[in-house]
Amino acid sequence: MDDFSRSWTALREAVAGLADEDFARPSGCTGWLVRDLVCHLVIDAQDVLITLATPAGTPPTRDAASYWEVADAPPTGDDPLDALTVRLAAAYEDPGLLKFHLDDVGSAAGRAAVLADPGLAVGTRGEVLTVGDYLSAYVLEWTLHHLDLVAQLQRAPRPPAESLGAARELLERIAGAPFPAELSDTDALLVGTGRRMPSTTERAALSRTGVRFPLSLG
Repeated sequence: MDDFSRSWTALREAVAGLADEDFARPSGCTGWLVRDLVCHLVIDAQDVLITLATPAGTPPTRDAASYWEVADAPPTGDDPLDALTVRLAAAYEDPGLLKFHLDDVGSAAGRAAVLADPGLAVGTRGEVLTVGDYLSAYVLEWTLHHLDLVAQLQRAPRPPAESLGAARELLERIAGAPFPAELSDTDALLVGTGRRMPSTTERAALSRTGVRFPLSLG
């Protein structure tokens, strides 16, 4: 719960501190501007609220790691839902409205997470997870998108160190092996998910560990 709240609060605060012109800059998500990414975060917050209000009457079928589907290729931005997100983001026009919507829905999602029973089974995407595992999965989501948000914004605050560490730990579980110790948590997340190409030295270190990368998560 603490990791979820910490990562989500930091991400929302980073968005709240953006200047209007920052919303038109590229994000770290292929084909998305910062405004598109923030609109996606609004949709994510809605998904959190929906899932926490959807108790399941069956045992969990997934945990925080297996919640994630690993695709063979990174997203291109051409997915219909991605295209819809871009159109929705453009409809806001005033970045202040987008900030307000994220703060409104995002705050509610944060409160719902704090109040939820970690052991409760909930349903999402046709699967069942405990609330604790579901929120743990979202620590990776929030942290990666925080890195996406600030990819071209040098002055924006970075994710908290605790969030980066928790996200790395979960990504290593998904990968089935730890990333090389010489990679910082940020570099492990960026390289591990294909957001940045590894250097020659990093590639050699990754090859020695046999870790699977890049992981295109969905």
